[in-house]
Amino acid sequence: MRDTGAGIRADELPHIFNRFWQVAETARLGTGLGLTIAKGLVEALGGRIWAESQFGAGATLFFTLPLARPEGAAAGGSR
Repeated sequence: MRDTGAGIRADELPHIFNRFWQVAETARLGTGLGLTIAKGLVEALGGRIWAESQFGAGATLFFTLPLARPEGAAAGGSR
């Protein structure tokens, strides 16, 4: 997901997935749980989620999920 908003300051970026954490300028526009929930879901499925941003140029959120094996497929090799 990419936006063209104000972006996230470098010192705030490490905190965006913390529960109830919000950027000071936008505080009280939400509960501060959305990214925490997204992180929990992605990690529960074995994935990874992260954000990249340059202040003044928007932000991009990335996530990865492992591929699902077809039912009955052996792990680590071909059938």
